[in-house]
Amino acid sequence: MHADFPRINPLRLLDDLKTLRSFGATGPGVVRLALSPIDIEARRWLAARMADAGLDATIDGVGTVFGRSRKPGPALVIGSHTDTQPTGGWLDGALGVIYGLEIARALDECAATRDFAVDVASWIDEEGTFSGFLGSRSFVGEAVDTSVRNARNQGGLLLADALAQAGLANLPRVTLDRTRQRAYLEPHIEQGGRLEASAKSIGIVTTIVGIREFQLGFTGQRNHAGTTPMSIRRDAGAALVAFIARIDDAFGRLADADTVWTVGRIDLDPGSFSVVPGKALMNLQFRDANPERLHAMERALVELVDAWNTQHAVHAELIACEGAEEPVTMDPELQQRLEEAAEALAPGQWTSMPSGASHDAQVIAPHIPACMLFVPSIGGVSHDFIEDTAEQHIVLGCEVAARAAAGIAEALRR
Repeated sequence: MHADFPRINPLRLLDDLKTLRSFGATGPGVVRLALSPIDIEARRWLAARMADAGLDATIDGVGTVFGRSRKPGPALVIGSHTDTQPTGGWLDGALGVIYGLEIARALDECAATRDFAVDVASWIDEEGTFSGFLGSRSFVGEAVDTSVRNARNQGGLLLADALAQAGLANLPRVTLDRTRQRAYLEPHIEQGGRLEASAKSIGIVTTIVGIREFQLGFTGQRNHAGTTPMSIRRDAGAALVAFIARIDDAFGRLADADTVWTVGRIDLDPGSFSVVPGKALMNLQFRDANPERLHAMERALVELVDAWNTQHAVHAELIACEGAEEPVTMDPELQQRLEEAAEALAPGQWTSMPSGASHDAQVIAPHIPACMLFVPSIGGVSHDFIEDTAEQHIVLGCEVAARAAAGIAEALRR
């Protein structure tokens, strides 16, 4: 690697992040749902900033903003997303996109890296307002036409109509050119508390975890809450609570420190003070980076249900939800580039870790080598208006990413 490393401009980086924050600013947070008017306004601003940086910037037919370097390549793609959750933070996704923009400028301003090609992307709808990972899925060639025709947001607006309203419906879609785009880097906030708790400034992602989701339904007998003795009740709500304890026990025996499981919703029927619930429903999700452990947890869940139904009068039913995600491993060589950059700029302040959240990188990784870099989230909070990262960590993260990007881009040219 050249001794003359690219140097980012911290003030320019932070100014762009804060300007992007202004699009949809709501208190300390941001509401910028995919393809909403304010999202389109932000995308046009971003495309203009990319053009100012010398990139050929377009907003494509699904809404992705793509800044293509005018250099011949091979190219490193740096990106993430700029759409938010309904109660979004200002850095989720946005950090990685603006890092990409700043790194493209920094490499261009450094004599040793001026010829290195970096393409920058803001993928549309990572958050799933219409159809999750729409932009990155379209980029790698997945069929998204069904989503475009049928997907709706919570207000009932069709994705096709949202694209038409934004003037994007008939535009071409940016797609992966494997002869040019050879690697992908996605910087991101951690969205958890591991880095902060361990006093580390940089996280280098090893694997994006796999996800399983199930519904569990319990059917008992609705009855009068005052006249039905406890000994003869078929209480679906009580059964659900007891079953959660069994899940905690079984999963706890299988888990390691990074395994997580969540009961995200519980519904009781009829939901009255004076009625013993006749039906209960819960949503269960679990995540792990180890595919064997995920399968073991699935088997354990099935066995719990089978055993329950031989022992209890309240019947349990297990329903697997669609969209199971397998763990995705980040490229080892790209991880090494990030490790070398982190050790050079933040010795002893970095760690390797899995990503407990899903990211566009998991869509792209099966097609070209991919890697991710994390910076700490204050209090471990994300998907909330108070989401934040210390400025020194924002700047350090970009410095590490820029140094790694230079090394990756140089290696691609060999």
